[in-house]
Formats: sequence, structure tokens, C-alpha cells
Amino acid sequence: MLQAMGLKSIDDLFADISTAVRTKGLAIPKGMSELEVVRHVTAILRANRSGETMPTFLGAGLYDHFVPASVRAITSRSEFSTAYTPYQAEVSQGILQTLWEYQSIICELTGMDAANTSMYDGSTSLGEAALMAHRINGKRQIVIPRALHWERKAVLDSYIVGPGLAIKEYAYDPKTGMADLESLTEATGPETAAVYVESPNFFGRFEEQLSTIRSIAPSILAVGVNPLALAVTKAPGDFGADIVIGEGQPLGNAVNFGGPLIGIFACREEHLRKMPGRVIGLTRDARGHRAFCMTLQTREQHIRRERAMSNICTNETLMAVASAAYVAVLGANGLRSVALDNIRRAKRLAARIDKVKGFQAPAFAGAHFNEFVVRSKVPYSKVARALLKAGLHGGLPLKGRFPELGEAALFATTEVHTDEDYDRLVTVLEGMS
Repeated sequence: MLQAMGLKSIDDLFADISTAVRTKGLAIPKGMSELEVVRHVTAILRANRSGETMPTFLGAGLYDHFVPASVRAITSRSEFSTAYTPYQAEVSQGILQTLWEYQSIICELTGMDAANTSMYDGSTSLGEAALMAHRINGKRQIVIPRALHWERKAVLDSYIVGPGLAIKEYAYDPKTGMADLESLTEATGPETAAVYVESPNFFGRFEEQLSTIRSIAPSILAVGVNPLALAVTKAPGDFGADIVIGEGQPLGNAVNFGGPLIGIFACREEHLRKMPGRVIGLTRDARGHRAFCMTLQTREQHIRRERAMSNICTNETLMAVASAAYVAVLGANGLRSVALDNIRRAKRLAARIDKVKGFQAPAFAGAHFNEFVVRSKVPYSKVARALLKAGLHGGLPLKGRFPELGEAALFATTEVHTDEDYDRLVTVLEGMS
């Protein structure tokens, strides 16, 4: 290179850099062989504690489910793992078909007419739903539950700054953990663009009042879901939902330190052209053969910026592939079996914790999915430390965000937990009383 540039030494290459800012070299250790590097990095990684070696009962949006090896094998194929967002998408028929299958699965689970090929995560889906509701009816007030994950609400707060939307909150019933209908009625009004409700909600409770909430909502009803729970519940579309969103991670995607994730987004047909993202369609090519294409592309890179529904730049293609593969591998009965197993496990674990002196579980009466609130007479920070010392990760502390609950935490359980894990957890709690 130096010869091609007409230079005699490496010093000539950096002659334009002042000597005042040059260093006399870097203290780089002697190089290691590949084997030595592997040993060194492996030794560092041993300090980490994974869910396999440290059972975790932390949920609140992300859940440690078992992902079949076949799903990982499919998503590891180069045809999928290298597929980003094809700008001449019709060339990539395989990835388009997979995304079309993903959309079909989401529509069947949610009871909606159309679904896009995903948002970044459940939080951005909520933000986009708020903007979409405003585009539909021009109103500027988004009504949300107070019992909402604060990080999800923070993303929503950021989304509504541009169009100048406002947020109003409604309370939850302190006995059931479900929406307080009187508070919801007071929060809605002529400027309500959308009412947002979650089922299961933040406390793990199935919202049993969706029909009534639909009658209260003056305009758009947006429902947040756990897609796995939809395998055993009526679809939000059956209750009159206009938009259905959620975090799709439970469908075949690992927790992965919190990402990457996949935001579910579906709506009724009459609102399709107001939906963000892209929609893959089934059509015929010039020879009459079945073909797939990007039917709707409402982002600013594809159409005029001022006409774009959103400037969200991409989608979580590989995560959508994993979700489609997961549902295909399990099938309807398998998906239903996993969901029912989660319900039974949560009920069984809550009953065991409730028998321990000084603890109450679940804090709210009624049906839960796979998580529930545990109240403790002992400061939960002390409980959490004891669990960590025993090699367990407890639930999410709630006192800082919901002081009215007192010393409480949100515990989650899934099919990956064993009876031994439950025994270890209960043993630690018994030692706290």
C-alpha cells in the first residue's frame, strides 16, 4: 500500500497528524492463539448466570418459554438469517411467503382482518396504535390503564409529542386488578381518540370486561395481548376491537437479554390504509402462478413523506419467521397445550406461595395467565436478596410504581420451570417468615 501511495514508511502516511496529538504506541498485550482466545472468553462468560442455571420468575412482558430446536434450525438457515428488508421484495418469494404466513397466524389469533409484518416491539406497537387512532378520527386523547408497564408508557409518551396528543389514565379495581369501569367512563370523552386495554393485563389478570369496555370506548378500542394466551381465549376481534397489538416474543423467540423483539400489530379492514408498516399479499404472476408481493407499504421510504403513515424504518423479519415457525411446529393443539400449561402452573405456584406464612398470592382474585402479584409482609428487597443468594431470580418489585400494593412483586412462571424450581422458591420464602 505504501508503495502504491508513493510513501517510504508508515510515518510518512501519518505525517499530516501533528506530533502534539500523537501517541507513542498502545499498550496492547501479546497476541493469543485462537484456542487461547476461546479459553479466555469462555472464562469471562462463566461469570454470567443464565436462565438454565438460575431459574427466573421474572416476567412483566418477556417470558422464558421453551423453543423447539426445529424453530432455531429454521431461523438459522441463511435464506432467512441474511434476509433484511428486500427493496425489490418480489425477488425473495421464500421470505415473503413466510411473512404472509406470519400475518395469517396473527390474524387468526387476534380475530382481525389484517396484520402487518411487525413493529420493533410491543411498546412501539402501542405508540403506533395511538398515532393510527389519531389518523382515523382526528381526536387527540389516548386513554390508557394506570396498570401499564412504565417502559411501555414511556415509549408512548415519546410517540405522542409530535402530533401533540394527550394521555389520560384510568384506575384498576383494587380487588380484581381489572379495569375500574367507573374510572374508565370518567376518563373518556368527545376528544378520546382511543381506549387502550390489555388482556392479560400488567398484573397477569385476564380482562373479563372487554365487551363492556367496548361499549364505553367512544371511538377506537385498542387491545394489548399476549399472543400465546390467545390460544385459549376469545379473540379481541370477537369483542369489537379495532386494533390489536402486543409483544410477540412468547411465540418462539428467546428472551436474549431483552431483545431483539417483535411488535404485533393488526386491525380491521376499514382501517388498513391507516396502519403503519407493510403488508404482504398473495397474488398471481404473469404466468398465473401463485406469487407473493408487498401489497401495502406505508412508510416514508416508499411513498411521499407527507403521506406516510409512519417513519418506522423496518420490521423484525427474523423474529416473525421464528414466530411463524413456532406456531407451525406446535400446531393449534400444541399451542393450546402450552397456554393451558402456563395457566395451570401459575395457579399451582400461587397456591403454594399463598400457604407460606407472611405471603399472599395472588393479590387479585380471578383468572390469571402465567403471572400474578405476590404480597409480602417482609420487605420484598430482602426477599429478592434471599432468592438471589439461593440461585433464583424472583419477581418484579412493584412498590416503587404501585405503592398502594405495599410490599409486592409480579411473579411469572412458564413451562420451563420444574417442580424442583418451585420447591426451591417456596423453601426460600418459608425461611423468610
